[in-house]
Amino acid sequence: MLIVFDIGNTTVGIGLFEEKRLLRTWRIRSDRDQTADEYGLILRNLLAFSGMNPDDVRAAVISSVVPPLTPIFQSLSAALFKTKPLVVGPGLRTGMPILYEAPLEVGADRIVAAVAAFEKIGGACIVVDFGTATTFDAVSAKGEYLGGAIAPGVQISAEALYLKTAKLPRIEIRKPAKAIGKTTVTSMQSGLYHGYIGLTVNIIGEIRGELGVEAAVIATGGFGEMMADEIEAIGSYEPNLVLNGLRIIYERNR
Repeated sequence: MLIVFDIGNTTVGIGLFEEKRLLRTWRIRSDRDQTADEYGLILRNLLAFSGMNPDDVRAAVISSVVPPLTPIFQSLSAALFKTKPLVVGPGLRTGMPILYEAPLEVGADRIVAAVAAFEKIGGACIVVDFGTATTFDAVSAKGEYLGGAIAPGVQISAEALYLKTAKLPRIEIRKPAKAIGKTTVTSMQSGLYHGYIGLTVNIIGEIRGELGVEAAVIATGGFGEMMADEIEAIGSYEPNLVLNGLRIIYERNR
């Protein structure tokens, strides 16, 4: 079996594959203060609860946007699975040319998601990841990573309103009953929810205009399902896009 780790700023996505079949997924908190032993204990318990044995895992792949956690998960993989993991970065074949002015600046998760999206679509596509940040990544019809856009995530924006104002509360992000809020909470929910729909629609339109084609759009990330239901341009929501991208990259490198 193959285990993959998508190390993000808020959570670590974990996927367990048997060939191309995704058997299990887990999501745990991304904590820079955790040690390899502590993460190993968490993962061992998750595997045991699912009836899995660490000895069944033969390979591991890591995508990380949190540099301090990368060696932690490398050590974890070596100790728990007795394998040296592949780490997405320079020297690893992705099968996708990176046409960024500074390729090393692109987050590993963005490249992995783009690889998975192009594998699924087979043509020009846009990935919208509603995570800690909201990212937009454009892939050409030839399968080239072209770049994209980065905006604050909806949760970051909500937290900023709470932290940077005297009277605005911390709120749950959800669709309000009406655009015209009748309370402070519903007014904030309206601004965030409808504001991010508008942001997403506009950026997708701008990117499609520059691509010159009606590129397919795939959404992923924690808030992706909620937003995808409201945005006609988004063709599908793929919660495990990055996990599947890591499997694809592993297959291209083994």
